Amino acid sequence: MLLKDQITEDMKTAMRARDAARLGTIRLLLAAVKQREVDERIVLDDAAIVGVVDKLIKQRKDSITAFASAGRTDLVDKESAELAVLQAYLPARLSGDEITAAVGAIVAGLGANGPGDMGKVMAAVKAQLAGKADMGAVSAAVKTALSK
Repeated sequence: MLLKDQITEDMKTAMRARDAARLGTIRLLLAAVKQREVDERIVLDDAAIVGVVDKLIKQRKDSITAFASAGRTDLVDKESAELAVLQAYLPARLSGDEITAAVGAIVAGLGANGPGDMGKVMAAVKAQLAGKADMGAVSAAVKTALSK
């Protein structure tokens, strides 16, 4: 089943269960997907939908940090609940060791050395690991691999 179909089915399930918090988050996700489809005049595949989910998760994490520093625990709880719902739509993430091994293989395959090749390596890594790993951790692994 396609990811978009799974999200739609989950929305229907949340409606039947009268789970307002989950329903709101799923509707927010579907609206973001639809907005991107309309803006770019394309139909998003699963990888692109995972990218939208990643973006929404990053926004939630940033909001949680900001609300926590402002002492707004009510908003932190709301954002944390949305974050938990959104994370269910991500594929299994690679571990730190798996990221390091994949980055090492890509760096060796490209023959990259030194920080000047960061852009070239990141482009290749992003194409291969998009949606499978946290890109912040990937970037750190690329920096480490290129500094050797």
